[in-house]
Amino acid sequence: MTITTNAADLVSVSILGQVANPSLSGLPAEPYRLDADGRAFLWPTFGGIVYNVSVGDSAFGWSGDCIHPGVSILHPDANKNRGLNVFACVGNTAMVVTGAAKGATGTVTGKSGRFSDQVIVHFDEETRRKLAVDDRITLRSEGVGLSVAECPDVAFKSLSPTLFDKLPKKLESGVLNIGVVAIVPPHMVGAGAGLTSEGGSLHMQSTDRAELAAHGLDKLRLGDVIAIADTDSRYNHGYLRGAMSIGIIGQTDGPRAGYGPGMTVVMTAPAGQLGCYDAQGTNIADILGLRA
Repeated sequence: MTITTNAADLVSVSILGQVANPSLSGLPAEPYRLDADGRAFLWPTFGGIVYNVSVGDSAFGWSGDCIHPGVSILHPDANKNRGLNVFACVGNTAMVVTGAAKGATGTVTGKSGRFSDQVIVHFDEETRRKLAVDDRITLRSEGVGLSVAECPDVAFKSLSPTLFDKLPKKLESGVLNIGVVAIVPPHMVGAGAGLTSEGGSLHMQSTDRAELAAHGLDKLRLGDVIAIADTDSRYNHGYLRGAMSIGIIGQTDGPRAGYGPGMTVVMTAPAGQLGCYDAQGTNIADILGLRA
């Protein structure tokens, strides 16, 4: 069956951010966090320019806490940053407009941060070496308002039409089925539940490694396309039997309870209008041709 989008009607608009410095809260004064067993740790966390973690790499095994691969950006003005975070879509084109890397282009790969405050952008390693904190990056936002005529009950979130066109998919009996690497069961949904689904990330639980492996989630890579069962992300993230969401692994695992790999939700539907099928190897690094 034909899949018809409204891509020709979408508004394409520029939004701006700058390379974010990793930050720690001023209070409490200790920079330490607690892992799932109550032990203090101090590891790098989200933000900044990450030179050696890229989309396509493993989402596990790094000595870091919810690391964003590539480059994290935000706008220093809170209201403008909200616009950046809501309107950025996975697959959008980014361009460096200041600094030594001026003119280099990249691709939006996710959203995250402590409170949905950062956008994650992939640049190749050569560009990352030239970038500096506070360099400005403009995004060509396109994707907010995306819809499929044949599936009006499927809501699209933070997804560029370019990436949607390239995703493996089938339209069967009115159900939009997306090719995914794995399915996250609802009891493994962690941090982010109840928060906005227009930006930020929804994490999976990963403290129980045996359960993680039982569902084929222990080998996930950054950029993998996954399904999240019984999860309705139309208006914030929440449990709803029969609902389904589709996400992209945007950030790494971490030692804290509830903070497994972070997922940027890109599609959701409440009652069987959205499905999935096994398509091992489905990763946006390959789909979009992102090179390290």
